[in-house]
Amino acid sequence: MPEVAALRKRLLSWWEAHGRHTIPWKLRADGHPPVPGEALDPYGVWVAEVMLQQTQLQVALPYWRRWMERFPSLEALAAAEEHDVLLLWQSLGYYVRARRLQQGARLLQGHPWPRTLEGWLALPGIGRSTAGSILSSAFDLPFAILDGNVKRVLARLIASPRPPARELNGLWQLSELLLDPQRPRAFNQALMDLGATVCTPRNPSCGVCSWQAHCAAYAAGDSAAYPVKEAPRELPFQVIGVGVVRNAAGEVLIDQRLNEGLLGGLWEFPGGKQEPGEAIAATIARELREELAIEVAVGEELITVEHAYSHKKLRFVVHLCTWLSGEPQPLASQQVRWVRPEQLGDFPFPAANARIIAALLERL
Repeated sequence: MPEVAALRKRLLSWWEAHGRHTIPWKLRADGHPPVPGEALDPYGVWVAEVMLQQTQLQVALPYWRRWMERFPSLEALAAAEEHDVLLLWQSLGYYVRARRLQQGARLLQGHPWPRTLEGWLALPGIGRSTAGSILSSAFDLPFAILDGNVKRVLARLIASPRPPARELNGLWQLSELLLDPQRPRAFNQALMDLGATVCTPRNPSCGVCSWQAHCAAYAAGDSAAYPVKEAPRELPFQVIGVGVVRNAAGEVLIDQRLNEGLLGGLWEFPGGKQEPGEAIAATIARELREELAIEVAVGEELITVEHAYSHKKLRFVVHLCTWLSGEPQPLASQQVRWVRPEQLGDFPFPAANARIIAALLERL
């Protein structure tokens, strides 16, 4: 690609005038931008990059600020209780990211910060693009990135005929080719900013794009047709029966999920999948018997909550229940607890449970 130098120059000139220059982990402690080659605090960059894996910048920013206040250093995070880590992450989703951050902090404690791709890839939850972004952002080292924004920009630049997931090798090669080895931190940030503010998923602002003259998708007359999309697939759908179980003292029963999967370690109201042909009240009674070894009387419906994940859609049908017999046992969870309804905010719950808690408190 003979115009590589021109592409670098155009992008960096645009970024200096129009880029996002107030992102706190991209600045020095005094609030000023770093000079080329100057290192930034890798801890703040690492936390931010993990948050941004599944979350947009404007959503992640307040979480990052609260995190850095509560866990200002690698040592503070390593020493924290997992309960407190998950509670601070609450509503950010994909909670496994928080647990992996803490695991990584404990692995890194007492060691110098990695300055190689292999060093970062050895940590839990770090892929090639996250590692490259940390290395370029924190140390201004020449490592390419390929996050969602960058995939879209590059796929449009070459009018890639295949969806990005099927063209990863080619897009990685292009990202490495374009990377400015003299200013890798600025270039990668400029590339992300172009995707976030100009080369957007819908209605891209091609008229103000610094790469318009080089963009094959623009030349084809339909930038929004790229990246080419995968054929849509039907997401599986499940109905989950949930029991909000109360005892004679007015306490509510909650259990803590096992430390596996996206929601591992979080607390929830017990329940499980509805079987074909099964009434939802029967689902709840059966699941509580199988998972907690208790018998309950299933009462009125409290709320129905629809919640979509990237891989499935769920409908939570929630009923108030009265505890009848059996000492609750964590047969399919880490632990169970009876808590006062007003204490529920002290526990990290998945996002779908927030509406259940709100409905319960309103009912009571």
